[in-house]
Amino acid sequence: MAEGNVSTDEIIKSLEQGIFVREILAHALLLKSEEQKALFKLSREKRDLAFPDKSVEVRSVLEISNICKQGCNYCSMGEKMSFQKYTIEESSLLSLMEYLYQKGRRVLLLQSGENNDQKYIDMISRCIEKIKENHRDFIFILCLGNLSREQYFQLRRAGADRYVLKFESSNPVIYNNAKPNDTFANRMRCIEYVLEAGYILGSGNIVGLPGQTISDIADDLLFIHKYNLGMNSSTVFIPAECSVYKNEPYGDVDTTLNTMALMRIMNPQRLMPTTSSLEKARKGSQLSGLEAGANTVTIHDGTPEEYRSFFPIYSVNRLAPKSKHFETIVEKAYMKLSKNALYA
Repeated sequence: MAEGNVSTDEIIKSLEQGIFVREILAHALLLKSEEQKALFKLSREKRDLAFPDKSVEVRSVLEISNICKQGCNYCSMGEKMSFQKYTIEESSLLSLMEYLYQKGRRVLLLQSGENNDQKYIDMISRCIEKIKENHRDFIFILCLGNLSREQYFQLRRAGADRYVLKFESSNPVIYNNAKPNDTFANRMRCIEYVLEAGYILGSGNIVGLPGQTISDIADDLLFIHKYNLGMNSSTVFIPAECSVYKNEPYGDVDTTLNTMALMRIMNPQRLMPTTSSLEKARKGSQLSGLEAGANTVTIHDGTPEEYRSFFPIYSVNRLAPKSKHFETIVEKAYMKLSKNALYA
């Protein structure tokens, strides 16, 4: 039995019927062991109906800069941190993009700290535009944080296809506490700009932020369900060693996996990653993410070796899984790695 007087069968039946209310979601988030397996089974059924060939989208990630104007309490890569600062030069960035395309990658995630300096945005725009001239099938996902409305439109015009901008928590108090240089209202404004510019938007939450409750996570699920997204994600909170939250406890992996499963059940058509933070928090959990309904993986084969230790988002010792790791877990999940984007 789940907590309270609601049985697992009742929870699964309600979810099958599309009854997505806070009480049901809150109970589902707490499922463990065999009850969790029943939740995962439903999430895989929903995924396999939407993506019947059981393909997993492969994204290369290229961390182009660690300069960040934020100072998030959960991250080791803020403006005041003492890590060596870098930005990959334009010629090198173009060469890396071309290398990854020739390697066979067709989806590239460009990630950086939050930096709305116009020269920086201009450089990224030029690189995307130049690569797209020769490789129209190269899908660019941007994860650059809060920008101005015009900058989102500029990057979209250059050829960027998707944008990842997580809302972290739908509780404004938790969000504002975690991101003291930002506000929840400003983040929502940026999300609206991204949608207005015509990107395929990805967003999601962090499970285990200080002060967060199960009801908050249920609200996150209802919140993200309202938006017209192409991608959604849930990541487990990891107390980054150089962050304000360094002494806080890890987020719960099972609650994160249950959040992912519910995201899939509520939004079957969306792409959803199984993240390296899961593997960091508990070995084997990226495979569990696929079993919970995920269908994308991010391979760390883009960022030059000399820069990787200077991009400590959730840990100075974060994981950077390579192709072999994903080949293994995808095979174990009875899925297959796709050479192409699952959708443009």
